Amino acid sequence: MLVICAALSTATQAQPAEYQLQGTQTQDKIPDDIYMDSLARLPQVQRDDLDAAGQAAFDTYVRPGTGYETGLRGPVGMWMHSPALAQAEFDVRQRVRYGTTKDQRLTELIILSTAREISNQYEWSAHEPLAQAAGLEQEIIELIKYRRDIDASPAIDGFGETEQTLVQFTRELVSADKVRSPTFSKAIELFGNEGVVDIVGLIGYYNFVGMTLKAFDVQRPVGTELLLPIAAD
Repeated sequence: MLVICAALSTATQAQPAEYQLQGTQTQDKIPDDIYMDSLARLPQVQRDDLDAAGQAAFDTYVRPGTGYETGLRGPVGMWMHSPALAQAEFDVRQRVRYGTTKDQRLTELIILSTAREISNQYEWSAHEPLAQAAGLEQEIIELIKYRRDIDASPAIDGFGETEQTLVQFTRELVSADKVRSPTFSKAIELFGNEGVVDIVGLIGYYNFVGMTLKAFDVQRPVGTELLLPIAAD
């Protein structure tokens, strides 16, 4: 299925673009250099193969309440090849994703906006269900997914000044040379100095997640839906 929509250029100006939905992940879509235990270009790290410091880093993630109770996967599985880095990223993750005044609905809105701007299938497909569970309206998700123009879109329930500013801020931070002064000023007005720094931290963290997923070609599990439409060649 091809969808015609508005995409951002490097200056975040709307341009026509075609996006193609990717369907379901299948075995034949997984490249030959992927380890099946990790679904990535490096094998899964085994706790018993780590030294004491590495095992402590491993246990930081694989414990109740982290989302990794059953084992490491995705980008964290790759970071654990450098346990000190994995440990440091855990603290960043906890701060920018869970430790700020934003509710999870707005946090997931920012994460989806970041995933769309870097066109990362894994990141988007992992977080669209989380955004839905956090109460983010589907119409807002679709606007982000297809890079629709904020100003040209009809009114959407729940898509007020706060949500619009976060989407625009993320688009400009990731895809433009810099965040425009009016966008920055509005973000400061809404979120304050600390809030804007935390927002930049969240966007930056998920850019690093995206780079990890891209470098190690981390795959979605077979049978899962690939939810992010990708620009057609």
